[in-house]
Amino acid sequence: MGIRDLLCDIARNYDRNAGSGRDVRGQQVLRAVSRRTDLLLPAGFRAEGHGGQTTPAATPWVGLFDLTGNSDPKRGLYLAYIFSADLREVALTLQQGITSLERRLGKGKAREEHLRRHASRLRRVVNKQRRLGWVDEPVLRDAGTRPRAYEAASVIARRYVLDRMPDEVELQGDLLHGVALLREAELANEAWWLADGDPVLDVEFDPAEHATDVDPLAGFKPKNSSDYVANIRARQQVKRRTHESLIRDFGHHIAACGYAATTEGQHPKDLVLRAAGSAAGDGAEWLVEAKVVRNGNPTEAVRQTVGQLFEYSYFLYQKKPSPHLVGLFSEDIGVYSSYLEHHGIASVWQAGDGWGGSPLACMWGMTA
Repeated sequence: MGIRDLLCDIARNYDRNAGSGRDVRGQQVLRAVSRRTDLLLPAGFRAEGHGGQTTPAATPWVGLFDLTGNSDPKRGLYLAYIFSADLREVALTLQQGITSLERRLGKGKAREEHLRRHASRLRRVVNKQRRLGWVDEPVLRDAGTRPRAYEAASVIARRYVLDRMPDEVELQGDLLHGVALLREAELANEAWWLADGDPVLDVEFDPAEHATDVDPLAGFKPKNSSDYVANIRARQQVKRRTHESLIRDFGHHIAACGYAATTEGQHPKDLVLRAAGSAAGDGAEWLVEAKVVRNGNPTEAVRQTVGQLFEYSYFLYQKKPSPHLVGLFSEDIGVYSSYLEHHGIASVWQAGDGWGGSPLACMWGMTA
């Protein structure tokens, strides 16, 4: 047996018109999924079948959950094999949980729009790993609110025609690829939710306001280094001004390295660098996200950096050349430096009275 046999068994036996009782064969197959040991799942994953409770599901599905990560299909990210309503296709899809949004957004268009916006943002992270045959959304062929939400919630999907199913080896290869995509997306998703400040991103700005004078620090005006209270939507956060101190120190250092640094008019970006003497829109631009490492643990700082750099470079540079990406840290981030380089992000950190950095940062002359 295996994944292929399971999917074909569900397609043969499921009948939404037969009800959801314990004696219904299709429901029995789905409910037995969690007890099966022959599915050859990736290490650390469990599976469970869903065919509806009181009302049979229009589009039955099998969820795959990482035992070390999210295990709740109501929220977060997970993998699922979702069948089309006519049972002619099944899709392996990287899904967002939809049920937890119902209270705030309802079950209709508002929820679908929210899911598609966030799927588009997550797709930015996984698209570079897209394989031939993978698409954005499955086609579930049902007008119900839940199937439409499943389509909107899909980050990326691999569709299969049931009467032309590939063999088990190919399915397992696709599943392992899906696991890799899930973990990439989870990292970015967590970073966005953990990010400092207001989660709503204002993407309207006037490039003409961002010009840099000949003075490499003409637009560089970091805030002072005392703590302050930020009122953010119905809650307060005490913001540590050590973040601004980090930006201030790096700004003076990077100016000596031949870069023009600007903070004015750049919100929500921390810092933008250009070659000294160049104006906005003239030549390359470096987008810098600064993070203070807390308690010697760089994990959270790195996660926030990845999410914010990808988000800002996508939304704020849609009509401009993509910027070079730089993570700026208050101390050495260890093995995360090579992790960031793998994703095209240079890293720079304070090292005593000087600055250390990744190979890419050194190549750009940002360390000393």
